[in-house]
Amino acid sequence: MNRPQHLFSLMGVAGTIFALDQLSKWWLIEIFGISQRAPVHLCDNFALVMAWNKGVSFSMLAHATPWMPYVLVVMALVISGILVRLCLKSPNRWERVGYAMVVGGALGNAIDRLRFGAVADFFYAHIGDLGWPAFNVADMAICTGVGLLLLSMVKHPARP
Repeated sequence: MNRPQHLFSLMGVAGTIFALDQLSKWWLIEIFGISQRAPVHLCDNFALVMAWNKGVSFSMLAHATPWMPYVLVVMALVISGILVRLCLKSPNRWERVGYAMVVGGALGNAIDRLRFGAVADFFYAHIGDLGWPAFNVADMAICTGVGLLLLSMVKHPARP
């Protein structure tokens, strides 16, 4: 596969992730009205909640500065640019999918920071009172993409 085809594949995967993320956020906020509801328990260990993350993972740096959302958007764009370049150079299909998933998720969360000043998170997995911080489709894509990249590195280690 050549670079134009790699770019087309990257845009397809990243665009799909971005669209699913933004569509889920639009539906949960605008149609379902999650911000006006108490947590909606879908089963014993999973609920829909409304959580605004002004920082990075696990809300780190949330109170660092009022400019933090813009700093994080710039960082997401720079890192996404680097990942696109790596994606276009990669001969490994699953590695390219991993890069594209991370890019799509990063851009989905970056749009939230520009629109809302924070990332909208909804999904809350827990066991009793012990839970994982709320997350969204973009977060799931980023984690899955990083997982694919790690698997690719283990399966195809770089030669010195």
